[in-house]
Amino acid sequence: MRWRETKKGGLKVPIQRSIDRIAPFSKRAKAFIVDSFMLLMPILYIVFYLVFGSREGFAQHWVLGWLLVLAPYGFVTTLFFYTKAQTPGFKAYDIELKDTQTLRTPSIVMLLIRYFSALLTIATLIGLLFPLLRKDRRTLYDLLSRSVPLCK
Repeated sequence: MRWRETKKGGLKVPIQRSIDRIAPFSKRAKAFIVDSFMLLMPILYIVFYLVFGSREGFAQHWVLGWLLVLAPYGFVTTLFFYTKAQTPGFKAYDIELKDTQTLRTPSIVMLLIRYFSALLTIATLIGLLFPLLRKDRRTLYDLLSRSVPLCK
């Protein structure tokens, strides 16, 4: 029975087998800092100075400004995760984002859920404490999107 399930691709690998490979909070924080400088800063610069002309112009239209920053950043990070399972920061620290049920790259829908729930988590600061309190070190947006950052 097990051989047939494996042959059909239906055998699911439970997350408990890979708990020891989950990336520690410190590595994920460092990867986020790398991503901020490599992906977010160029977008911020373009929006600040090319779209609004200055930081003061951005401050006057801050809702539109943040929309113009977060939309391309979400697109780029989702594209990186979907195509390579890594952003530049994840690649620098040998971390891959995988689906918890199949240990493959998450679907585009799950990646979008991850991005929007990450925005909500960062805005409220509640979910950022989850990896420090949980044994498996997963954040709130990891739980909501059924994803897990694994060390290679």
